[in-house]
Amino acid sequence: MTKQRLIPSALLLLAAAALPCGALASKPAPAQTGAAKTAAKSTAKPSTKKRTAAAAAATAAGGAAVVRTVQGSTPYGERPDAMQMAADIAMRHDLPVDWVRDTISQARFLPQVPRLMTPAAQGTAKNWGVYRSRFVEPVRIRAGTRFWQANAAALARAEKQYGVPAEIIVGIIGVETIYGQQMGNFRVIDALATLSFDFPAAHPRAQARTEYFRGELEQFLRFTHRAATDPFSLRGSYAGAMGMGQFMPSSWVKWAVDFDGDDRIDLFGSAADAIGSVANYFVAHGWKSGMPTHYPVIMQAQGADLAALLAPDILPQFTADEMAARGVQLPGSGAAHQGPLALVKLENGAQGQPLYIAGTENFYAITRYNWSSYYALSVIELGQEVAAAMGR
Repeated sequence: MTKQRLIPSALLLLAAAALPCGALASKPAPAQTGAAKTAAKSTAKPSTKKRTAAAAAATAAGGAAVVRTVQGSTPYGERPDAMQMAADIAMRHDLPVDWVRDTISQARFLPQVPRLMTPAAQGTAKNWGVYRSRFVEPVRIRAGTRFWQANAAALARAEKQYGVPAEIIVGIIGVETIYGQQMGNFRVIDALATLSFDFPAAHPRAQARTEYFRGELEQFLRFTHRAATDPFSLRGSYAGAMGMGQFMPSSWVKWAVDFDGDDRIDLFGSAADAIGSVANYFVAHGWKSGMPTHYPVIMQAQGADLAALLAPDILPQFTADEMAARGVQLPGSGAAHQGPLALVKLENGAQGQPLYIAGTENFYAITRYNWSSYYALSVIELGQEVAAAMGR
Protein backbone atom coordinates (compact mmCIF):
# COMPACT_ATOMS: atom_id res chain seq x y z
CA MET A 1 0.00 0.00 0.00
CA THR A 2 1.35 3.42 -0.83
CA LYS A 3 1.83 6.14 1.70
CA GLN A 4 -1.54 7.50 2.79
CA ARG A 5 -1.92 11.28 2.73
CA LEU A 6 -5.17 13.17 2.41
CA ILE A 7 -5.79 15.91 -0.11
CA PRO A 8 -5.23 19.56 0.82
CA SER A 9 -8.04 21.41 2.57
CA ALA A 10 -8.45 23.83 -0.33
CA LEU A 11 -9.48 21.01 -2.64
CA LEU A 12 -11.83 19.63 -0.02
CA LEU A 13 -13.61 22.95 0.18
CA LEU A 14 -14.40 22.60 -3.51
CA ALA A 15 -15.73 19.10 -2.89
CA ALA A 16 -17.92 20.47 -0.11
CA ALA A 17 -20.04 22.31 -2.65
CA ALA A 18 -21.41 19.00 -3.96
CA LEU A 19 -24.90 17.88 -2.99
CA PRO A 20 -25.30 14.95 -0.59
CA CYS A 21 -25.02 11.45 -1.96
CA GLY A 22 -28.32 9.63 -2.30
CA ALA A 23 -26.93 6.16 -2.81
CA LEU A 24 -25.97 5.56 0.79
CA ALA A 25 -29.50 6.39 1.71
CA SER A 26 -31.17 4.08 -0.69
CA LYS A 27 -31.67 0.65 0.76
CA PRO A 28 -35.05 -0.76 0.01
CA ALA A 29 -33.90 -3.32 2.27
CA PRO A 30 -31.68 -0.92 3.37
CA ALA A 31 -30.40 1.10 0.74
CA GLN A 32 -28.93 3.21 3.03
CA THR A 33 -33.45 5.78 1.10
CA GLY A 34 -33.90 8.89 -0.87
CA ALA A 35 -31.25 11.51 -1.38
CA ALA A 36 -30.26 13.24 1.84
CA LYS A 37 -31.00 16.94 2.15
CA THR A 38 -28.27 19.45 2.85
CA ALA A 39 -27.34 19.90 6.50
CA ALA A 40 -29.56 22.33 8.38
CA LYS A 41 -27.80 25.14 10.17
CA SER A 42 -27.60 24.87 13.95
CA THR A 43 -29.56 27.32 16.03
CA ALA A 44 -27.79 30.26 17.61
CA LYS A 45 -25.17 29.38 20.20
CA PRO A 46 -26.28 30.27 23.75
CA SER A 47 -24.04 32.17 26.10
CA THR A 48 -21.38 30.33 28.07
CA LYS A 49 -23.17 31.17 31.30
CA LYS A 50 -26.43 29.65 30.05
CA ARG A 51 -24.71 26.55 28.69
CA THR A 52 -22.90 26.04 31.99
CA ALA A 53 -26.13 26.36 33.94
CA ALA A 54 -27.88 23.90 31.61
CA ALA A 55 -25.06 21.40 31.96
CA ALA A 56 -25.14 21.68 35.75
CA ALA A 57 -28.88 21.13 35.82
CA ALA A 58 -28.50 18.12 33.55
CA THR A 59 -25.86 16.61 35.78
CA ALA A 60 -28.08 17.05 38.81
CA ALA A 61 -30.90 15.30 36.97
CA GLY A 62 -28.78 12.24 36.29
CA GLY A 63 -27.44 13.32 32.89
CA ALA A 64 -30.61 12.77 30.86
CA ALA A 65 -30.94 16.46 30.05
CA VAL A 66 -27.41 16.59 28.66
CA VAL A 67 -28.54 14.60 25.63
CA ARG A 68 -31.46 16.95 25.06
CA THR A 69 -29.27 20.02 25.51
CA VAL A 70 -26.76 19.05 22.83
CA GLN A 71 -29.50 18.48 20.31
CA GLY A 72 -29.67 21.82 18.57
CA SER A 73 -26.88 24.06 19.72
CA THR A 74 -24.65 22.90 22.56
CA PRO A 75 -21.24 21.56 21.44
CA TYR A 76 -20.29 18.01 22.34
CA GLY A 77 -17.61 19.49 24.60
CA GLU A 78 -20.26 19.64 27.33
CA ARG A 79 -21.07 15.95 27.04
CA PRO A 80 -19.16 13.85 29.61
CA ASP A 81 -19.53 10.72 27.46
CA ALA A 82 -18.06 12.51 24.45
CA MET A 83 -15.12 13.87 26.41
CA GLN A 84 -14.44 10.46 27.96
CA MET A 85 -14.44 8.87 24.52
CA ALA A 86 -12.04 11.57 23.32
CA ALA A 87 -9.62 10.65 26.10
CA ASP A 88 -9.95 6.95 25.26
CA ILE A 89 -9.27 7.57 21.56
CA ALA A 90 -6.21 9.66 22.35
CA MET A 91 -4.81 6.95 24.59
CA ARG A 92 -5.46 4.09 22.16
CA HIS A 93 -3.86 5.82 19.20
CA ASP A 94 -1.22 7.96 20.89
CA LEU A 95 -2.91 11.17 19.77
CA PRO A 96 -2.72 14.51 21.62
CA VAL A 97 -5.59 14.38 24.06
CA ASP A 98 -6.15 18.15 23.85
CA TRP A 99 -6.47 17.94 20.05
CA VAL A 100 -8.96 15.06 20.18
CA ARG A 101 -11.02 16.75 22.90
CA ASP A 102 -10.99 20.07 21.05
CA THR A 103 -12.05 18.44 17.77
CA ILE A 104 -14.95 16.51 19.28
CA SER A 105 -15.97 19.49 21.39
CA GLN A 106 -16.50 21.55 18.23
CA ALA A 107 -18.64 18.91 16.53
CA ARG A 108 -22.31 19.79 16.22
CA PHE A 109 -25.44 17.70 16.53
CA LEU A 110 -27.23 17.43 13.16
CA PRO A 111 -30.94 16.92 13.92
CA GLN A 112 -31.78 15.49 10.50
CA VAL A 113 -29.17 12.72 10.70
CA PRO A 114 -30.96 10.52 13.29
CA ARG A 115 -34.16 10.91 11.28
CA LEU A 116 -32.40 9.70 8.14
CA MET A 117 -31.09 6.68 10.06
CA THR A 118 -34.52 5.69 11.35
CA PRO A 119 -35.86 2.65 9.41
CA ALA A 120 -38.81 3.19 7.10
CA ALA A 121 -42.24 2.29 8.42
CA GLN A 122 -43.13 -1.38 8.15
CA GLY A 123 -45.60 -2.42 5.51
CA THR A 124 -44.11 -0.49 2.58
CA ALA A 125 -43.71 -2.95 -0.28
CA LYS A 126 -40.28 -3.09 -1.88
CA ASN A 127 -40.27 -2.46 -5.60
CA TRP A 128 -37.31 -3.38 -7.77
CA GLY A 129 -38.64 -1.52 -10.81
CA VAL A 130 -39.00 1.74 -8.90
CA TYR A 131 -35.66 1.30 -7.14
CA ARG A 132 -33.87 0.55 -10.42
CA SER A 133 -35.35 3.62 -12.10
CA ARG A 134 -33.62 5.88 -9.60
CA PHE A 135 -30.16 4.71 -10.64
CA VAL A 136 -30.32 3.15 -14.09
CA GLU A 137 -31.52 6.23 -15.90
CA PRO A 138 -30.34 8.60 -18.66
CA VAL A 139 -28.54 11.17 -16.48
CA ARG A 140 -26.32 8.56 -14.86
CA ILE A 141 -25.77 6.69 -18.11
CA ARG A 142 -24.61 9.84 -19.92
CA ALA A 143 -22.42 10.85 -16.99
CA GLY A 144 -21.03 7.32 -16.85
CA THR A 145 -20.11 7.42 -20.50
CA ARG A 146 -18.21 10.67 -20.01
CA PHE A 147 -16.50 9.27 -16.90
CA TRP A 148 -15.44 6.11 -18.75
CA GLN A 149 -14.12 8.07 -21.72
CA ALA A 150 -12.13 10.40 -19.45
CA ASN A 151 -10.71 7.56 -17.33
CA ALA A 152 -10.41 4.70 -19.80
CA ALA A 153 -6.74 4.05 -19.02
CA ALA A 154 -7.26 3.89 -15.24
CA LEU A 155 -10.29 1.63 -15.63
CA ALA A 156 -8.40 -0.73 -17.94
CA ARG A 157 -5.45 -0.84 -15.56
CA ALA A 158 -7.67 -1.53 -12.56
CA GLU A 159 -9.45 -4.31 -14.43
CA LYS A 160 -6.12 -5.89 -15.33
CA GLN A 161 -4.54 -5.46 -11.88
CA TYR A 162 -7.51 -6.40 -9.70
CA GLY A 163 -9.69 -8.49 -11.99
CA VAL A 164 -12.75 -6.29 -11.37
CA PRO A 165 -14.54 -5.39 -14.63
CA ALA A 166 -14.58 -1.71 -15.55
CA GLU A 167 -18.38 -1.71 -15.74
CA ILE A 168 -18.67 -2.79 -12.10
CA ILE A 169 -16.39 0.05 -10.95
CA VAL A 170 -18.31 2.49 -13.16
CA GLY A 171 -21.59 1.19 -11.77
CA ILE A 172 -20.49 1.72 -8.16
CA ILE A 173 -19.25 5.28 -8.64
CA GLY A 174 -22.35 6.13 -10.66
CA VAL A 175 -24.82 4.81 -8.11
CA GLU A 176 -22.92 6.32 -5.20
CA THR A 177 -22.25 9.88 -6.39
CA ILE A 178 -23.12 10.26 -10.09
CA TYR A 179 -19.37 10.22 -10.78
CA GLY A 180 -18.46 12.78 -8.15
CA GLN A 181 -21.36 15.17 -8.69
CA GLN A 182 -23.02 14.38 -5.35
CA MET A 183 -20.41 13.50 -2.73
CA GLY A 184 -22.26 14.97 0.25
CA ASN A 185 -22.42 18.32 2.01
CA PHE A 186 -22.38 17.27 5.67
CA ARG A 187 -19.31 17.98 7.77
CA VAL A 188 -18.04 14.47 8.41
CA ILE A 189 -17.06 15.25 12.01
CA ASP A 190 -20.62 16.43 12.74
CA ALA A 191 -22.26 13.41 11.12
CA LEU A 192 -20.02 10.91 12.91
CA ALA A 193 -20.34 12.65 16.28
CA THR A 194 -24.13 12.74 15.95
CA LEU A 195 -24.27 9.05 15.11
CA SER A 196 -21.77 8.18 17.83
CA PHE A 197 -23.52 9.98 20.67
CA ASP A 198 -27.11 10.47 19.51
CA PHE A 199 -27.94 7.47 17.34
CA PRO A 200 -31.74 6.99 17.35
CA ALA A 201 -32.67 4.70 20.24
CA ALA A 202 -35.73 3.46 18.34
CA HIS A 203 -33.54 1.75 15.76
CA PRO A 204 -33.69 -2.07 16.16
CA ARG A 205 -29.89 -2.29 16.18
CA ALA A 206 -29.16 0.96 18.00
CA GLN A 207 -26.41 -0.38 20.24
CA ALA A 208 -24.52 -2.15 17.47
CA ARG A 209 -24.82 0.82 15.11
CA THR A 210 -23.68 3.22 17.82
CA GLU A 211 -20.56 1.13 18.37
CA TYR A 212 -19.95 1.00 14.62
CA PHE A 213 -20.12 4.77 14.22
CA ARG A 214 -17.93 5.33 17.26
CA GLY A 215 -15.34 3.16 15.55
CA GLU A 216 -15.69 5.25 12.39
CA LEU A 217 -15.28 8.48 14.38
CA GLU A 218 -12.14 7.01 15.93
CA GLN A 219 -10.68 6.11 12.54
CA PHE A 220 -11.59 9.54 11.15
CA LEU A 221 -9.75 11.34 13.93
CA ARG A 222 -6.80 9.01 13.67
CA PHE A 223 -6.15 9.40 9.97
CA THR A 224 -6.92 13.13 9.71
CA HIS A 225 -4.45 13.86 12.50
CA ARG A 226 -1.73 11.70 10.99
CA ALA A 227 -2.32 13.25 7.57
CA ALA A 228 -2.26 16.77 9.05
CA THR A 229 -5.66 17.46 7.47
CA ASP A 230 -8.21 19.79 9.02
CA PRO A 231 -11.00 17.45 10.21
CA PHE A 232 -13.56 20.24 9.83
CA SER A 233 -12.88 20.64 6.11
CA LEU A 234 -14.05 17.18 5.06
CA ARG A 235 -17.59 16.84 3.70
CA GLY A 236 -19.51 13.68 2.99
CA SER A 237 -22.81 11.86 3.39
CA TYR A 238 -24.99 11.96 6.48
CA ALA A 239 -23.39 8.64 7.48
CA GLY A 240 -19.86 10.04 7.19
CA ALA A 241 -18.93 8.45 3.84
CA MET A 242 -16.52 10.40 1.64
CA GLY A 243 -15.39 10.85 -1.92
CA MET A 244 -16.51 9.55 -5.31
CA GLY A 245 -16.91 6.02 -4.02
CA GLN A 246 -18.30 7.07 -0.61
CA PHE A 247 -15.72 5.34 1.58
CA MET A 248 -16.29 5.31 5.32
CA PRO A 249 -13.19 6.30 7.34
CA SER A 250 -12.27 2.68 8.17
CA SER A 251 -12.57 1.71 4.50
CA TRP A 252 -10.36 4.65 3.54
CA VAL A 253 -7.72 3.48 6.03
CA LYS A 254 -7.88 -0.18 4.98
CA TRP A 255 -8.53 -0.21 1.24
CA ALA A 256 -8.02 3.21 -0.37
CA VAL A 257 -5.00 3.27 -2.69
CA ASP A 258 -2.86 5.83 -4.48
CA PHE A 259 -3.69 4.65 -8.01
CA ASP A 260 -2.47 7.73 -9.89
CA GLY A 261 1.03 7.56 -8.37
CA ASP A 262 1.20 11.08 -6.91
CA ASP A 263 2.05 9.82 -3.40
CA ARG A 264 -1.28 10.78 -1.88
CA ILE A 265 -4.77 9.29 -1.68
CA ASP A 266 -7.45 11.61 -2.99
CA LEU A 267 -10.88 10.02 -3.26
CA PHE A 268 -12.49 13.43 -3.82
CA GLY A 269 -10.54 14.81 -6.75
CA SER A 270 -8.66 11.87 -8.28
CA ALA A 271 -10.84 9.60 -10.39
CA ALA A 272 -7.91 7.20 -10.69
CA ASP A 273 -7.58 6.86 -6.91
CA ALA A 274 -11.34 6.29 -6.62
CA ILE A 275 -11.24 3.65 -9.36
CA GLY A 276 -8.32 1.76 -7.88
CA SER A 277 -9.75 1.97 -4.37
CA VAL A 278 -13.15 0.56 -5.39
CA ALA A 279 -11.43 -2.31 -7.18
CA ASN A 280 -9.16 -2.97 -4.20
CA TYR A 281 -12.18 -2.97 -1.89
CA PHE A 282 -13.87 -5.66 -3.93
CA VAL A 283 -10.81 -7.89 -4.02
CA ALA A 284 -10.55 -7.58 -0.23
CA HIS A 285 -14.18 -8.68 0.02
CA GLY A 286 -13.88 -11.81 -2.06
CA TRP A 287 -14.17 -10.73 -5.70
CA LYS A 288 -13.20 -13.57 -8.05
CA SER A 289 -11.78 -12.56 -11.42
CA GLY A 290 -13.74 -13.85 -14.40
CA MET A 291 -16.79 -15.01 -12.45
CA PRO A 292 -20.23 -13.67 -13.48
CA THR A 293 -22.23 -11.78 -10.89
CA HIS A 294 -25.50 -13.67 -11.39
CA TYR A 295 -27.55 -15.89 -13.68
CA PRO A 296 -31.19 -15.91 -14.76
CA VAL A 297 -33.33 -18.72 -13.41
CA ILE A 298 -36.42 -20.70 -14.39
CA MET A 299 -38.59 -20.81 -11.29
CA GLN A 300 -40.61 -23.89 -10.39
CA ALA A 301 -39.80 -24.02 -6.67
CA GLN A 302 -42.59 -23.49 -4.19
CA GLY A 303 -43.50 -24.24 -0.62
CA ALA A 304 -40.78 -25.71 1.57
CA ASP A 305 -38.26 -25.84 -1.29
CA LEU A 306 -38.63 -22.14 -2.02
CA ALA A 307 -38.46 -21.28 1.66
CA ALA A 308 -35.27 -23.30 2.08
CA LEU A 309 -33.63 -21.67 -0.94
CA LEU A 310 -34.49 -18.16 0.25
CA ALA A 311 -33.49 -18.75 3.87
CA PRO A 312 -29.78 -17.79 3.43
CA ASP A 313 -30.88 -14.57 1.68
CA ILE A 314 -27.95 -13.21 -0.40
CA LEU A 315 -25.32 -15.55 1.06
CA PRO A 316 -24.36 -18.18 -1.58
CA GLN A 317 -24.87 -21.68 -0.17
CA PHE A 318 -26.26 -23.92 -2.92
CA THR A 319 -24.72 -25.57 -5.95
CA ALA A 320 -26.48 -25.37 -9.31
CA ASP A 321 -27.48 -29.03 -8.94
CA GLU A 322 -28.90 -28.45 -5.47
CA MET A 323 -30.95 -25.54 -6.75
CA ALA A 324 -32.22 -27.63 -9.65
CA ALA A 325 -33.24 -30.42 -7.27
CA ARG A 326 -35.38 -27.89 -5.40
CA GLY A 327 -37.06 -26.55 -8.53
CA VAL A 328 -34.83 -23.70 -9.69
CA GLN A 329 -33.25 -24.32 -13.07
CA LEU A 330 -30.24 -22.36 -14.30
CA PRO A 331 -30.29 -22.31 -18.10
CA GLY A 332 -27.16 -22.18 -20.25
CA SER A 333 -23.84 -21.51 -18.57
CA GLY A 334 -25.48 -21.14 -15.16
CA ALA A 335 -26.03 -24.90 -14.93
CA ALA A 336 -22.26 -25.45 -15.16
CA HIS A 337 -21.34 -22.83 -12.58
CA GLN A 338 -18.72 -24.03 -10.13
CA GLY A 339 -19.18 -22.65 -6.65
CA PRO A 340 -22.02 -21.67 -4.34
CA LEU A 341 -25.06 -19.69 -5.42
CA ALA A 342 -27.85 -17.80 -3.68
CA LEU A 343 -31.43 -17.54 -4.81
CA VAL A 344 -32.08 -13.78 -4.70
CA LYS A 345 -35.62 -12.44 -4.64
CA LEU A 346 -36.40 -8.85 -5.60
CA GLU A 347 -39.95 -7.72 -4.91
CA ASN A 348 -41.88 -5.66 -7.47
CA GLY A 349 -44.47 -4.01 -5.29
CA ALA A 350 -47.57 -5.44 -3.67
CA GLN A 351 -49.10 -6.57 -6.97
CA GLY A 352 -46.09 -7.22 -9.21
CA GLN A 353 -44.31 -10.50 -9.77
CA PRO A 354 -40.96 -10.76 -8.00
CA LEU A 355 -37.73 -11.10 -9.94
CA TYR A 356 -35.54 -14.10 -9.07
CA ILE A 357 -31.87 -14.48 -9.95
CA ALA A 358 -29.06 -16.78 -8.88
CA GLY A 359 -26.34 -14.66 -7.26
CA THR A 360 -22.72 -15.79 -7.30
CA GLU A 361 -19.94 -14.98 -4.86
CA ASN A 362 -19.27 -11.84 -6.91
CA PHE A 363 -22.85 -10.69 -6.45
CA TYR A 364 -22.34 -11.19 -2.73
CA ALA A 365 -19.08 -9.18 -2.92
CA ILE A 366 -21.00 -6.20 -4.32
CA THR A 367 -23.40 -6.39 -1.38
CA ARG A 368 -20.43 -5.90 0.96
CA TYR A 369 -20.42 -2.33 -0.34
CA ASN A 370 -24.09 -1.92 0.56
CA TRP A 371 -25.98 -4.82 2.09
CA SER A 372 -28.83 -4.81 -0.40
CA SER A 373 -29.56 -7.04 -3.37
CA TYR A 374 -31.46 -4.14 -4.94
CA TYR A 375 -28.37 -1.97 -4.68
CA ALA A 376 -26.10 -4.67 -6.11
CA LEU A 377 -28.28 -5.32 -9.15
CA SER A 378 -28.59 -1.57 -9.78
CA VAL A 379 -24.79 -1.28 -9.79
CA ILE A 380 -24.51 -4.18 -12.22
CA GLU A 381 -27.20 -2.92 -14.60
CA LEU A 382 -26.01 0.70 -14.58
CA GLY A 383 -22.52 -0.53 -15.46
CA GLN A 384 -23.95 -2.68 -18.26
CA GLU A 385 -25.91 0.25 -19.70
CA VAL A 386 -22.86 2.51 -19.66
CA ALA A 387 -20.77 -0.24 -21.27
CA ALA A 388 -23.41 -0.64 -23.99
CA ALA A 389 -23.37 3.13 -24.59
CA MET A 390 -19.60 2.85 -24.97
CA GLY A 391 -20.06 0.15 -27.58
CA ARG A 392 -18.51 -2.56 -25.41
